[in-house]
Amino acid sequence: MSSEPLPRLSVIVPVGPGDPSWHALVPALAPLADCAEVILVVARAGDAAELHDAHPGAHRIVAPEGRAHQQNAGALSARGEWLWFLHADSTPGPGTVPALRRTLARHEQEDCPDALYYFELRFLPDGPRLTVLNEIGAWLRCRLFRMPFGDQGLMLRATTFARLGGFDESLVLGEDLALVLAAQQADIAIRPIGAALRTSARRYRERGWARNTWRNLRLTWQLSRAWFRRGRSASA
Repeated sequence: MSSEPLPRLSVIVPVGPGDPSWHALVPALAPLADCAEVILVVARAGDAAELHDAHPGAHRIVAPEGRAHQQNAGALSARGEWLWFLHADSTPGPGTVPALRRTLARHEQEDCPDALYYFELRFLPDGPRLTVLNEIGAWLRCRLFRMPFGDQGLMLRATTFARLGGFDESLVLGEDLALVLAAQQADIAIRPIGAALRTSARRYRERGWARNTWRNLRLTWQLSRAWFRRGRSASA
């Protein structure tokens, strides 16, 4: 049996087929080396070999393709008390890791209620300038409706994630919002960590700002309405 101490935090990164964006992410997580493990979840065995060559210190597992499948597989293999789901095209900013450490320390020092944490959304300068409006929209969405998205780095205890049933693998898109809505329904607090996480805006550049923004708005409305109806049916 290994005597290696268990990590406090498991950072779970789903990597899409042929997606190179994780190359910049993994080195940025080095300040967490003393308390965290990094789990890269790929959908192709060939990608796992590439990940090993580039970053032998990170754990690599193979799972069925799809962000919900890959993140659930990462959670199953995680050893940490906390799970931090991080998109491969996200990059911690200067205040990201210190704020995360403060959040974990606060839970250790205080009797804090169960919570799902998220970072403020900031976009990298690789997309349209109009994405600043999406940053403002994300801030309002989180404050008014408690609805952070996956590109805001959702973090929660492993026991809480298991209680919520993990990510809904029937969803091709919106699995992150479905988890947040499940947390709301379970009366779990949705809280900002108090720092920003930078995410690539390339999809807004590739698909068009208006088209991608409209798609996100429509998906949010559809999932929220479905969860509201489900909650009303359960209470009837």
